[in-house]
Parts: sequence; C-alpha cells; structure tokens
Amino acid sequence: MQSVVLKGHQDGYVINLKADAKFVDILRELTELFEQLQQDKKMDSEPLSFNITTGMRLLDATEKQKIEEIVSRYPLFSIHKITSEVMRVQDALEMIESKSIHLNANTIRNGQVEHVKGDVLFIGNLHQGGMLRATGNVFLLGRCEGIVHAGYPSNAEAIIVGNVHAAQQVRIADAVAIVAQEQVADDEGTVVYVNDLHVLDYTKHTEVKTIRPKLFARMGGY
Repeated sequence: MQSVVLKGHQDGYVINLKADAKFVDILRELTELFEQLQQDKKMDSEPLSFNITTGMRLLDATEKQKIEEIVSRYPLFSIHKITSEVMRVQDALEMIESKSIHLNANTIRNGQVEHVKGDVLFIGNLHQGGMLRATGNVFLLGRCEGIVHAGYPSNAEAIIVGNVHAAQQVRIADAVAIVAQEQVADDEGTVVYVNDLHVLDYTKHTEVKTIRPKLFARMGGY
C-alpha cells in the first residue's frame, strides 16, 4: 500500500499521508518522492511549496519536525502547511470554551482579576480596582464599578454590552477609555466597541446589527 500520494490541484500540490500507514514508511516514501521530484525538476526552476494532509491522523511535534527535516534537504521544495481532519482533545475543549457564553455571578474585589475564555454574561459585582477580563464579548447585567476588558488580548471585534456608566475603565483589545472622562449614558443598552479609527466608541444595542453583523447573526437577532 502506498503511504504517500502526491496530487496536483489548481492551487498547487498536495501530499496526502495515509492515516493508517506506519510512520517509518511515510518517512521513507517522502524521501523517495522528493528525490524523484528533484531529479525531474531543473535547478533553475521556481521553488515549489506543498500542502501536506494527514486525514484522520494527528501528527505530534516530533513527527512534524522529522517531515520538515526531510523536506529541508531539498532547496527547491518547502512545506506551506500541514493539516489534519482531527484535533487534540485539549484543543477541541479550548475551542468549545472560547465559543461559549459563560454565566458569571462572582464578586470581583479590588486587586482581583476574573479571566474568562470566550463570551461572558456577568451578573455579579465588580468593585472598584477589580477587573473582569474576557477573550470574547462581555454582557453586563451586574453591578460594574471596576475595569471591564473584552477581546483580551487582541480581539478588536469584541464588544461590551451593558451599563458601564459607573465603571473605572472599559477596554477592548489594546484600546482603553477612562469612563469618567467620557459622556457615557446611565443605560443598560450601551454598547462599547472599537470603531474604524481604532478607538473606543459608544452606541445603543439596537446598532449591533450595523457595527458587528456577524455577532448579530450569531446571537440570532433581537
């Protein structure tokens, strides 16, 4: 059985590694393949980059390194990316967690940082000097007198929804605003977002469809 199959596509070349093949056979056939390709290719030709797919097989870092070492012996060839149809359990759990909305009713006191992966619906109590930080969006229904940070560390598409009138600061990604210096309405329907000038701006929740249409669609509208 052939462990390595080269296929040509409109967008380039793909090398398929059979999921049930022995890894030692894959390495041997990869070496043979690139030896043959090097003989067929003129040295003054343009370099070729390959996508490698492993199907239902998941390569670890050491196995990927061994494949990269083989390809590195041939100056005209390189690997664009290695992809698989499966993922590690830990990666899958982190993906699920990052896309979930978490209900949080904690009390966050001065000096404390509450970190949430994904979106958070906060119904707790955020004291001055405390920080609520999420990698996704923040929806506020609780008391908020501290620092609210959405889109941590670099997701500028995140938003903060809720009454931030009494908050010390609002942050999205690397953009920061001191609420006391802004004319922020005492309104539960306030939305904080990063505008086209990459500064924090404020609008009403009815404008989410306009400023963040993908998020609006994911929320199902209202």
